[in-house]
Amino acid sequence: MKISENTSVAMPIKNMIAIIAGVVVGVLAWSDLTARLTSLETSRELMNADLLKKSEQTTTDQEQFLLLEELYKTVEKLQQTQEQNMTNKVNIEFTKQQLEKALADIEKLKDKVRENGKNY
Repeated sequence: MKISENTSVAMPIKNMIAIIAGVVVGVLAWSDLTARLTSLETSRELMNADLLKKSEQTTTDQEQFLLLEELYKTVEKLQQTQEQNMTNKVNIEFTKQQLEKALADIEKLKDKVRENGKNY
């Protein structure tokens, strides 16, 4: 068999159209697949870049963290003060009861002195 540029090949037109259609479908599928892969890779790279950018602390973030720490310290001091005030309230109530009892006892003593008829 001799093959040259003048050698002719006989093929039905149906088969030729099917081969061309198959090649076109293959090329379109390949280009769609590569476009999808490129899109996914780009999205992943952008997401990684955003995560790295957000993970870095800026000056504003550091200031906010310092302010939050100061607020927590202030809240703790206020809680301690409030607990001390609650203790003071209990002590004041106890002292108030003792003073009322003492005043009542003093009044009883005054009444006894008046009953005896002596004014001191």
